[in-house]
Amino acid sequence: MTLSAVATRYANALADVVTAGDSPLRPEAAVAELRAFEAAFQSSAELQNALISPAVPGNRKRTVVGRIADALEISRVSRNFLYVLIDHRRTGSLAEIIRSFELIVDARLGFAHADVTSASELGQPQRAALNQELERLTGKRLRMNYAVDQSLIGGAIARIGSTVYDGSVRGQLSSMGRRLAES
Repeated sequence: MTLSAVATRYANALADVVTAGDSPLRPEAAVAELRAFEAAFQSSAELQNALISPAVPGNRKRTVVGRIADALEISRVSRNFLYVLIDHRRTGSLAEIIRSFELIVDARLGFAHADVTSASELGQPQRAALNQELERLTGKRLRMNYAVDQSLIGGAIARIGSTVYDGSVRGQLSSMGRRLAES
């Protein structure tokens, strides 16, 4: 089983728990709590070594995670999930599991992810208009990720799943060049 398959399995299990009708924890809250724990985990090399090392007993790891969870006010559901990762020696895969969990929860809630690259930083009105137009085109609610690539000259490129919407000047020039070469 590849690491991605392992991450997906754990992420699906947590998604099953937090999307259940009687769950005390909303999926968005679970993502936020796990991201907060991940930030604490990534900020300390000592903590990473302690939680990943097989030389540190599981009960000690649980104690450390419990204290961090108390400080971050992490819910019982998220805390128990972190304990499961400790028990199955998957703490080193935490970032990948969280990313997989976010994607699974978004898919269950009807969201798609859009990666938008523009020639310059987009202002909030531009982002809102672009988001609205892409949602209209796809018929889906979108979570947008923005990046800047000055080589686009102008405009933007949006990638939603395997579909690419190229509204960049570079893309238009390339398209015109191909059409001219064909004729």
